[in-house]
Amino acid sequence: MKSFDAPKAALGALHTEAVATLIAAASDIALILDKQGVIVDLAFGNDEVSSQVAEDWIGRSWGDTVTPETRPRVDALIADALADDTGPHWQQVDHIASNGTEMPVRYFAKQLGGGRHLVAVGRNLQGIAALQQRLVDAQQALERDYWRLRQLETRYRLLFRSSPDAIVILDPDTGKIVEANPAASLLLTSDSRRLVGRHFPDGFEEEGTRAIQSLIAGVRSAGRANDVRARLRTGSEFQVSAAQVRQENASLLLIRLSPVPGEAAGTVSSEPRSRLVKMIEKAPDGIVITSQDGRILSANPAFLELAQLTSEDQARGESLDRWLGRPGVDLNVLIANLRQHTAVRLFATTIRSELGSSSEVEISAVSIHNGDQPSFGFIVRNVDRRVSADTRSDGALPRSIEHLSELVGRVPLKEVVRESTDMIERLCIEAALELTGDNRASAAELLGLSRQSLYVKLRRYGLSQPESDGESGD
Repeated sequence: MKSFDAPKAALGALHTEAVATLIAAASDIALILDKQGVIVDLAFGNDEVSSQVAEDWIGRSWGDTVTPETRPRVDALIADALADDTGPHWQQVDHIASNGTEMPVRYFAKQLGGGRHLVAVGRNLQGIAALQQRLVDAQQALERDYWRLRQLETRYRLLFRSSPDAIVILDPDTGKIVEANPAASLLLTSDSRRLVGRHFPDGFEEEGTRAIQSLIAGVRSAGRANDVRARLRTGSEFQVSAAQVRQENASLLLIRLSPVPGEAAGTVSSEPRSRLVKMIEKAPDGIVITSQDGRILSANPAFLELAQLTSEDQARGESLDRWLGRPGVDLNVLIANLRQHTAVRLFATTIRSELGSSSEVEISAVSIHNGDQPSFGFIVRNVDRRVSADTRSDGALPRSIEHLSELVGRVPLKEVVRESTDMIERLCIEAALELTGDNRASAAELLGLSRQSLYVKLRRYGLSQPESDGESGD
């Protein structure tokens, strides 16, 4: 702030009415106080602030009109004004409006010429607070959309890679393969990296090549075409179908090669199947297949290690509920969801081993329909390291509304409400720190907290190093 170089020469002796008009016009709210901080008079720069101020402010102490957390700031403003410090010291305080809500106002106090009264000039910060809230809401909406897209991409990848049919994604303009699943890589080349970028069709007999080219041309022009048959030079025959898909602003073709029943191509999927079985056996995550009542039919070595069993025979025929953290609850919840939705993702629980140890795990499950007797597949992932790296004394924060909904039925409502409150409070603190460039003093003002209260919350959420808690952050 720069003051006038010669205010007396420039302004002269201003009349009281002129000064009062200037103060009211230059501020959203102006208070005239005595030396004890009692409000003697007040003026408003606009009707919006006037409508939120109670009619009984005159005669009350200034500190009684604000929230308890910001009362020390009022005392600091009065002390600075009485000290007649030439530099302006702005402080944000939160008034209690007539409707019971908080009204943030940024004040500067100064002693008047006569010395009997003080004037406090305030600027309403409700607009800034509303913008900050909209920013937090927008960030949360973006995060929800991001995770929704990630889930869609994960499902696409899972379906694409697990399909027994050979599938390639083709750029129709260049005729080159953009992406291929493992079955296509096994069929057309021994190395999937060599397949991407190659022209398609390649490796087919001349008649089959012409049929596939005609199929592609028909899909590009009409959007659809009848399936064709094509034979590889190795002798395997396939039914080839094509469909047009849109990705961003580009148009791609999805080509599927299905083995013709009774042909030698039917053996193509046997090797991927055997590789899948080997992958399950060597997977670092526990994989369990159960009957529809939860009794274990098969379990891989990773699950046996979690449960501290020496052989699969010890687990076979036993209920999976025997090793889950909440007997009689977790398995029932999982099976009920599988029967209703056919899949469950990231169900948090614990695995209790035969020797008494306990491990934090996440369970994803799917319902498998094989004939008249359905079964269930469970993937059990040990998250002990992840939990320990992000654990606080009062439990980990939920990262999304979806996570909160997963807690329902597994923890009391009181804890779900506490977790959601912690999540919102942490998001607001992180947003304030980002807006202020990690300046904790300014962040405390934005949030309407004392610095000490902010430091306590920073330690609570693991956002501050212990040795830096005593610093102001300026």
